[in-house]
Amino acid sequence: MAEFFEKWKSGLAKTSKSAFGRLATFLGATDITQETWDDLETLLVQADLGIETTTEVLESLRRLVQSQGLTRSEELSAALQTELRARLDPVPVLSWDNKPSVIVVVGVNGSGKTTTIAKLGQRFQSEGKTLLFGAADTFRAAAVDQLQVWGERLKVDVIAGAPESDPGAVAFNAVQSGAARGMDFVIIDTAGRLHTRFNLMEELKKVDRVIGKALPGAPHAVWLVLDATTGQNALQQAKAFKEAVGVTGVILSKLDSSARGGMAFAIQHDLGLPILFAGLGEKPEDLIPFDPDAFVQGVLSQ
Repeated sequence: MAEFFEKWKSGLAKTSKSAFGRLATFLGATDITQETWDDLETLLVQADLGIETTTEVLESLRRLVQSQGLTRSEELSAALQTELRARLDPVPVLSWDNKPSVIVVVGVNGSGKTTTIAKLGQRFQSEGKTLLFGAADTFRAAAVDQLQVWGERLKVDVIAGAPESDPGAVAFNAVQSGAARGMDFVIIDTAGRLHTRFNLMEELKKVDRVIGKALPGAPHAVWLVLDATTGQNALQQAKAFKEAVGVTGVILSKLDSSARGGMAFAIQHDLGLPILFAGLGEKPEDLIPFDPDAFVQGVLSQ
């Protein structure tokens, strides 16, 4: 267990040092003053909690200070940890009742989507599951090549089409192939669409509909990969994807490279979506289930 928390602590070092780590400089043995509140507000905003979440956290802490008669800023440290933890929902237990279970993975270019798919594939394999990949990002040849390279490494078949072919057709074929072969999972990669491009979002909706025709009830999950280094900017992406294809969960990639880990709280506040996995490094095993307790301890560690 100690090793588990250490992994989170090291993975969140940038977030901790850049923002949350400065807590010790003003949450010390001093009286709680207006300056304390101003400093805390600045820190939380810089950590990318978002204005609304920051305001709510501060209001809650002010009520606590008043009700409990707290006078020393050091007493705010534990209260802040409790408050932040309360703003992260429990991670849902993933259950897969369908065979194959179809997972569509979406996200913008550069979010780490294809690499995340490979890491998910290896994770499922380690659990004894069978799977195949669908390369429905047909407009970027490098994306198909990248997924095929990963497929070869993992010995996972990749269903692909000709360059610039219909992404919906590729997804349809992948789902049908997975069903015919009795696979446990079919994971569909999609184009890294710019969330501001209406026509591309419409195309993503079409892929979603076509999958449902290939296998009634599918897709069974739509996971959005968000680059944690983009901070609050990622929220606008997430809102667009959620509206377009009914995202059911979020994967935070590159969390170890980010100084903006506070965006996790904003995701929960603004989107109401569970964070399922977090990327804490380059290795396949560094994509791990999100743990709210470990996350809060990690960002507040000194």
